[in-house]
Amino acid sequence: MARLLHSLRTVLRRYFVAGILTFAPIGITIWAIAWIVQRLDNLLLPRVLNLVFPGVQEPPSIPFLGAIFTLIVILLFGVVARHLFGWELVRIWEQLLSRVPVARNIYAAVKQLAEAIFRDDASSTNFRGVAVIEYPRRGLYALAFVTGPVRGLPLGDLPNGLVNVFVPTTPNPTSGFYLLVPEEDLRPVDLTVEDAFKLVMSAGLVNPGREGEAPAAVGEPVAPPAGLGAPSPGGAGR
Repeated sequence: MARLLHSLRTVLRRYFVAGILTFAPIGITIWAIAWIVQRLDNLLLPRVLNLVFPGVQEPPSIPFLGAIFTLIVILLFGVVARHLFGWELVRIWEQLLSRVPVARNIYAAVKQLAEAIFRDDASSTNFRGVAVIEYPRRGLYALAFVTGPVRGLPLGDLPNGLVNVFVPTTPNPTSGFYLLVPEEDLRPVDLTVEDAFKLVMSAGLVNPGREGEAPAAVGEPVAPPAGLGAPSPGGAGR
């Protein structure tokens, strides 16, 4: 009887874990999309309807209509900014905002983050690659996103050839640490930025497999990242 209960418990646990691994990504994705659509639905259209029809207490709610309206407004702002006089208005707005102490810092941070995520031209500040550095001390390694060489900073006694890197935290890779690392201490790895984000978010549970290779199963040994050799004498985690 005890063996039967143990077998039943093992089978139920196996199926439960399989169900969680299948349902969680799908459920969270659907929830995130629904949350975004709901916020977009309530972002602009209800306020516009209240302005146009002030006597209506609760404007009629049509699913997805508010989200579509918000996306159209964003597209119109993009058209104005690129083809009309939008950049001049943005410049005037930034000049006015630069005189407000707290607001200018928030605006600058949000603008730089948006450019890093959405812009893909050469002048943008997108991550330029993934590397491994010794951090937070010698003998420990961390994935880092390279943003480019250090320019315009009064380096003083610091060495030349420093590189801007961002070391993300787990499980929220949008927070992390900004470091200045000597270029020779960077060890490039054969990972895309997207795969590196997945690796960081999952704390290493999601192993990005190469083309034609299956990801490592749970319990199997995982090879160290490419380019991770013996510690160099001049590690970043001094």
